[in-house]
Amino acid sequence: MRILIADDDDVTRLALGAALARRGHEVVSTADGDEAWQALQAPDGPGLAILDWMMPGLDGVEVCRRARAVPGLRGLYVILLTSRGGKDDLLEGLRAGANDYITKPFDPDELQARLHVAAQVVQLQAELAARVRELEAALGQVKQLQGLLPICSYCKKVRDDRNYWHQVEHYIHAHSEARFSHGVCPDCWDAVVRPEALSCGIDLPERAEG
Repeated sequence: MRILIADDDDVTRLALGAALARRGHEVVSTADGDEAWQALQAPDGPGLAILDWMMPGLDGVEVCRRARAVPGLRGLYVILLTSRGGKDDLLEGLRAGANDYITKPFDPDELQARLHVAAQVVQLQAELAARVRELEAALGQVKQLQGLLPICSYCKKVRDDRNYWHQVEHYIHAHSEARFSHGVCPDCWDAVVRPEALSCGIDLPERAEG
């Protein structure tokens, strides 16, 4: 997982980066909020950000708030890193859109547990986005009949946009996913099939069964 660390404290930033790198994560480090905000907007931006609450430029809460206002960053998983442990402070961070928080100095085991949860959420979001793209692609391939169709009053052929006339079933087959199975309706049975059969000496019932 690609993770952004934004913290102006060199010791904390390096310690976090080393801990994450040991677990196989790709780390992007910045020392202030302005750099963090630019890194998040990059085309290959990270899916998870650990933001220090207090740092030069934009603070972590403001970076989080801005990210939640950008459609492409709303899925970003944000962990606030803070020495503030008061209820009001934590509520402020969560209201800004943070998903979680870690208090300084961080405990390595706690960090690993919280990152495990974050990785699961990020993965589920990526899988959901992939399913949405697949569904949109499938819907884009569905053909639909729309608008006014010119149809002959006598033979019932349909005219296409190139002024060619087609049998109804051929036209619908070309412009939708529908398929046809042929049969004889009761009216045609009585008006066409039965008289032709009688002319050949075959007496058929008045109505088709089934």
